[in-house]
Amino acid sequence: MTTTHDFVAIGLGPFNLGLACLTEPVDGLDGVFLEARDHFDWHPGMMLPEATLQVPFLADLVTMADPTSPYSFLNYLKETGRLYSFYIRESFYPLRREYNQYCQWAASRLATVRFGRPVVRVEHDGSTYVVTSATGEVFRGRRLVLGTGTTPHVPDALTGVLDDDAVVHSASYLDHRATLQQCDSIAVVGSGQSAAEVYADLLGGIDECDYQLTWLTRSPRFFPMEYTKLTLEMTSPEYTRYFQGLDPTTRRELLRDQRSLYKGISADTVDEIFDQLYARDVSGGTDTTLLTATEVVGARRDGDRIRLDLHHVEADRDFEISAEALVLATGYRAEVPAFLTPISDRIRWDAEGRYRVSEGYAVDHGGEEVYVQNGEEHTHGFVAPDLGMGAFRNSVIINQLAGREVYRVEERIAFQEFGVPERFRTDAGDRATVEVGR
Repeated sequence: MTTTHDFVAIGLGPFNLGLACLTEPVDGLDGVFLEARDHFDWHPGMMLPEATLQVPFLADLVTMADPTSPYSFLNYLKETGRLYSFYIRESFYPLRREYNQYCQWAASRLATVRFGRPVVRVEHDGSTYVVTSATGEVFRGRRLVLGTGTTPHVPDALTGVLDDDAVVHSASYLDHRATLQQCDSIAVVGSGQSAAEVYADLLGGIDECDYQLTWLTRSPRFFPMEYTKLTLEMTSPEYTRYFQGLDPTTRRELLRDQRSLYKGISADTVDEIFDQLYARDVSGGTDTTLLTATEVVGARRDGDRIRLDLHHVEADRDFEISAEALVLATGYRAEVPAFLTPISDRIRWDAEGRYRVSEGYAVDHGGEEVYVQNGEEHTHGFVAPDLGMGAFRNSVIINQLAGREVYRVEERIAFQEFGVPERFRTDAGDRATVEVGR
């Protein structure tokens, strides 16, 4: 007879892996975690040797929920003999490869994880969710936690060359780097950290491989990620609640305006690129072009080259360039997996076909059966993909799964106020005048 678990979690990225670590010691809470791949591997196509996380090590799988957890990053360093080296290094930011190894270490210690189980169908039999794997195995759970991640996104203007072998999304950059560097010209499209890292990496090999390198961004500048402390307070429970209470149009506009908070480039990376360009200029220059405010409006194959139709947004001028290869650092998008189709009537959807996510990260009509991880940017704000908020979201979900407070959830951590403070409101909700300081 198939065991009925308290919950079945589908997908094992950092967020559901954190959920697995945090639920492992919880008495009376039984879950199973299904992952399609045969091992944990986080963004392997961008595992550049010197690349670091953009968040401190405290944003690991567990620490912000339970600093005493044996699954913390610091405990991983201790057990692998690198704690003192990390201390001497004096950087809060782990290498990306190091973070991936840490997650693999944590996953290897969990008895609840099942690798090599791609889910093909989820049904509901009237009392439980029935999850079927491509292996033929069936898993049953009273609740679901969806952590299926995001998929590489390609803008509509570039879909015409998507199937071209010379066009690569940054998600698989390292798998194709050697082939790309055999081309006589490469164009990188994108404005965020991945675009900057790909450009910097290709710039480092330009002398040895002798290619022309172009970096295009639609943004008005190569903007750094904003990382000031009062801005960081927006990665907080109260800002998430405030954001969720806004109307959908305002939320959409805010997300567009807040791109520099989560889609910008590390200031160190920007400076390293400039310093490398400066050093090369002193030695005679480099065949590279950087273009801002430039939107790709079309793309097509032209002989042995890819031709890009471009529009300079600020100058309002059309022009074009061509390159032999193209790297699309155009980000990722959350998608609804097809295996949910049989239970789509049990899930709440918005007008655009996205999850309608409750404050507690539930998407089912009753608000207590189906939860999502990193599928709620449109409802909860730019913190949805932030590793630093993963433990907070997991605390909220676990407390609901267990029906009690397992992990303390902070209600307020920011010094600043979001929205109109209660003490400044009138009963009618009209504008109020209050003598501040009284």
